[in-house]
Amino acid sequence: MSEFVIIYFALLVIASCGAAYYGQRPAFLTLFSLTLVSFVLGIVGGVSALQFVAIAAGLLAFAAGISYSFREFLVAITKGNLSKELKTAPLTAAFGMFVIFTYAIAGIFAPFIAPYGEAEVIAAAFAPADENMLLGADQLGRDMFSRLIYGARNTVGLALVATSAAFFMGATAGLLAATKGGWFDQFMGRFADVVMSIPSLIFALLMLSIFGPEIHVIIIAVAIIYAPRVFRLTRAVAGNVVVMDYIEAAKLRGEGTGYLIRREILPNATAPLVAEFGLEFCFVFLLVAGLSFLGLGIQPPTADWGSMVRENATLISFGVVTPLIPAAAIALLTVAVNFVVDWMLFRSSGLKE
Repeated sequence: MSEFVIIYFALLVIASCGAAYYGQRPAFLTLFSLTLVSFVLGIVGGVSALQFVAIAAGLLAFAAGISYSFREFLVAITKGNLSKELKTAPLTAAFGMFVIFTYAIAGIFAPFIAPYGEAEVIAAAFAPADENMLLGADQLGRDMFSRLIYGARNTVGLALVATSAAFFMGATAGLLAATKGGWFDQFMGRFADVVMSIPSLIFALLMLSIFGPEIHVIIIAVAIIYAPRVFRLTRAVAGNVVVMDYIEAAKLRGEGTGYLIRREILPNATAPLVAEFGLEFCFVFLLVAGLSFLGLGIQPPTADWGSMVRENATLISFGVVTPLIPAAAIALLTVAVNFVVDWMLFRSSGLKE
């Protein structure tokens, strides 16, 4: 039995006993469950399996510590009800907010963070990582780390703009349909059904094949694809609000459609709409990355995570995980946004009470 195995199980047992002694039941159950799982994996997979479990547990503990610290930081710099809400936020939501904050910093300050330009050739093709290139070079000799940082600005920025356009179109149409009703409501509902019946990827590929893979074409195509989904949710949420007595009272006072939407409906529908924005962003983000992987999204030499996976996919055959890094960046942001959206949906559902 190696020293690693002895130290590993000794630490787990000591930590489990300490959690039990101080009455920390959730921590005790987690630590002792990890001890039992490690015991079984150690028998089956040996020291290598225990090392993998130790690394995974260390990463989870590090992520939990970062999440807790970031949550306390947000609580300290905010006031009032927002501070109280953040205090009760789960660590998963805090982790999601930290990841989103990190991506935002990387995108905004990309020229200052990246050591090289996104299209600057500095080495030979597929050069290995060294002191100048943290992740090595791509198929043209460009710094992968720099392109990864610039990709945060380009890929996430395009997805954010496209999501905002889709959300504006769908939410505006849904609010008007719920407020006006009648033939306008019926027409918009049937139009949304027709658009939603078209497969999103096929529609996007068709639009980009006809008009070319330009940025504005991508934004328009994505907005057309996802606006009906936003319309359906907004129409359902606003439809539950327009039947309230205070809406009827506002109509009897002679208030117009703009006033009803701005002052009466939106304040009571903000939470589910904000959560829907986060969900739509995930869908749009994955669609934009998928289009770039197929060669019809953001065009070279602009850095984009989807195209980076496609361009360097041959490295996987040689056991190099560099192409998986932009794919991991896509997955991490998607999971982080979903963590925050789940927390917001929990808050707006009233289950906390």
